[in-house]
Amino acid sequence: MDDKMIMENLLNTTKGVCDLYMHGAIESCTPNVRQAFTTALNFELGMQDELYSEMQQKGWYAAEQAAPQRTEKIRQKFKPNC
Repeated sequence: MDDKMIMENLLNTTKGVCDLYMHGAIESCTPNVRQAFTTALNFELGMQDELYSEMQQKGWYAAEQAAPQRTEKIRQKFKPNC
């Protein structure tokens, strides 16, 4: 297993953990439990950001810019009709 594959696995695992913590926060029935999940989620989001940044610097996670026409089309689609 090379470094790129290890980083991809770490990033995917971290994304999955974020999803679990987010649902835990949403479904929690007490403020203390909600706060515990929220704190854990924020920690994991920071870790996910670090992994993503490292992968992007190495050229292992290329993000492309959306075309302005496409973003405008989506913006118009969800624009309130007020």
